[in-house]
Amino acid sequence: MTNEELLLERLARIEERLEGVARVEQQLEEWARPWESLSDLGRDLSILMDPAARRLTEELVEVEIGFQLEDFFALLKRLLPSLRYLTWGMEQLENLIDWWADMEPVLKVAVPKMIDRLDVLEQQRVFSSFARIFSVEMLQFMGRLSEVALAARLEEAKPRGPLGLLWQMRSPECRRGLGVLLELTRALGRMQPEPATAP
Repeated sequence: MTNEELLLERLARIEERLEGVARVEQQLEEWARPWESLSDLGRDLSILMDPAARRLTEELVEVEIGFQLEDFFALLKRLLPSLRYLTWGMEQLENLIDWWADMEPVLKVAVPKMIDRLDVLEQQRVFSSFARIFSVEMLQFMGRLSEVALAARLEEAKPRGPLGLLWQMRSPECRRGLGVLLELTRALGRMQPEPATAP
């Protein structure tokens, strides 16, 4: 081999090694690119952390005035036994949401039809007829009630004890009157008092 060939061969090997070094440098650059992004992120976070930590400390100092660790543990002790009730409540809420999701399309169809039907009934004066019938029945009831009050012989009323009451209950009129009185008492018990309005 001549000197020129040896020199060319050595140059070719040097070029191969240089290409290998260039490939390694390229791979290192690709690896270093994410680390540079992370270092930039860390630098930005370190700039933001100081004001954030100061703000958090100020907020915690304000909370510390009205917060005691014992209160937190008392709350935790009350909360842990009630977790099953909270779970049950969440399940019922999910059931309610599912039920509403099922019912909403039906209601969207049914409510307008019901409103239309009520409008038709109103145009046919069905509700006004009901109101007249109710008022007539109420007038008849009040008339009969006044007849009862007029028919009662209050001058013959005498004090009675439990035995006298039992003795009077032999009469069918007294038993019927007691039945009417009990039915009226039951109806009065169903009535709710009107809420007091503010003056």
